[in-house]
Amino acid sequence: MSVGVVRETVLSTLREALEDARASGDLKLTTVPALVLDVPKKTTWGDLATTVAMNLSATEHRAPQEIAEIIAGRLRSRSEVLERIEVAPPGYINLTVKRELWFRVLAEIEAQGEQYGRSTLGLGQRVLLEFVSANPTGPLHMGHGRGAAVGGALANLLRSAGYNVSTEYYINDAGRQVHLMAASVTAVQNPTSAPEDGYKGAYIVDLAKQLQEKQQAGVLRTGLTNSEVAEWASSQLLNDIKTDLQAFNLRFDRWFSEQKELFNSGAVTQALDWLRQHGYLFEQDGALWFRSTTFGDDKDRVVRKQDGEYTYLASDIAYHRDKLARGYDLLINIWGADHHGYIPRMQAVVEAFGYPKDRLKVILVQIVNLLRGGRRVTMSKRAGELITLREVIEEVGADAAKFIFLTRRADSQLDFDLELAKQKSAENPVYYVQYAHARVASLFRVAAERSVSVQRTSEVDWSVLSSPDDLELIKPLAEYPALIESSAQALEPHRLTYYLQDLAARLHAYYYKHRILPPALEQELDHQDNLKASAHEADHERKRETLTPALTAARLCLFRNVQAVIRNGLGILGVSAPERM
Repeated sequence: MSVGVVRETVLSTLREALEDARASGDLKLTTVPALVLDVPKKTTWGDLATTVAMNLSATEHRAPQEIAEIIAGRLRSRSEVLERIEVAPPGYINLTVKRELWFRVLAEIEAQGEQYGRSTLGLGQRVLLEFVSANPTGPLHMGHGRGAAVGGALANLLRSAGYNVSTEYYINDAGRQVHLMAASVTAVQNPTSAPEDGYKGAYIVDLAKQLQEKQQAGVLRTGLTNSEVAEWASSQLLNDIKTDLQAFNLRFDRWFSEQKELFNSGAVTQALDWLRQHGYLFEQDGALWFRSTTFGDDKDRVVRKQDGEYTYLASDIAYHRDKLARGYDLLINIWGADHHGYIPRMQAVVEAFGYPKDRLKVILVQIVNLLRGGRRVTMSKRAGELITLREVIEEVGADAAKFIFLTRRADSQLDFDLELAKQKSAENPVYYVQYAHARVASLFRVAAERSVSVQRTSEVDWSVLSSPDDLELIKPLAEYPALIESSAQALEPHRLTYYLQDLAARLHAYYYKHRILPPALEQELDHQDNLKASAHEADHERKRETLTPALTAARLCLFRNVQAVIRNGLGILGVSAPERM
């Protein structure tokens, strides 16, 4: 797939102009930089802009403005694509595309359908995306939910851009925290044995009750060791985690157990032996250390303590060795922001095993501040201190939670207002976008009921769309493929929520300003309009607008293509596109 018919056509025209300049001797063009088109900050400057003249200045040994004028002169001779070409200091070339070319975007969307926006950018590169990976010592909380939303959307985004993505959940079911959780469960029946820093919350009491019931029923024997209680309790909590993630419409390709696949298999010992043989481990003060400073870390790190207990780093070394051995081109980990200091040591591990450190990329997810009507919510009925993801899903739904989690960069703090997430208004971002999709669906239902024909793009007379508002609705559709590619390269799915909110706003504004169906039919829709009361768009122009059958056909076709892009974008985010609301 291409990055969009408009960009492809303009880039092709720009390449031809450069070749003409080289052939005539006006430019040497010993090297041609990568051609990039940007959208100008102001619409009055044009539709697209290029900085190629500034990029050529050094090799051409000429002023950027002079080079830009040469290229612009060549472009002006190609009037079949560009309406206006202007040079702006210090060497920008601003381009206004001919109106007819924009309408070809709609034909491209119609032809490609759910494939519109997909590309081969990733060239099938294999990516392993590991996320959530919460310890099976308690229920998933809001922070885990945000990581789950980012990971799920990123997996879909990368797949859309041509990467071969596998998703994985790393189960931290070994070590001190699991045994501490088991001791907390046991202590419910024997409070004197309660650990000082044990786990609290209703779920611990529930586990203790389940354990006692199974022992009384003979399903489990009495007198279980701490390790046995830990194995049983962590499996129960893991099942709850899987249930919550399924309710969040999230599936993992693989669940990787630290205990079974690293410790029981001997993978930890093997990984450390390999590092020792290559001189990257040393003993000091009775502990075993990893020479991470060799690879830029600020200090060396302990992998086995004086008492013989392995640190988290030991199993993480083995885990990442296993990942690398599976032949992935890129490893992506999504971690909580408190793991920032852990990144250099893990990149040191990757380098120690003979790979470039950028084979591993880490996305940090900041905390979520939960609000209710603007006031902070801090307590959970289930977990004691943290609000669980299940509580949020049950109250606002998976769609609202996902979309709101993705409304800001992952490494920025996020305010999540429960009351706002439930509102059926323009202030609720997910409702606003989903309503745009449902609004188009309702238009088509009414059109079908009243036998208003819906034509294909090839049958439509596009010349009747003469308003600037028409192009303002089409232009972002043309940018969608480039957005998918840039978002995938930056590993930033949140860009898509910004885009969808903007596109939905344009659609709603267009709907209030222009008639789509004859007045009698639109009245059927207007009395059900949940957004009109809060809309800022005046509809006086719409009321006096003359609507012809050709204009109805063109606008219905335009809306159908806007709806298709909204549906594709919501699909990448893992959010549904309802037909009715």
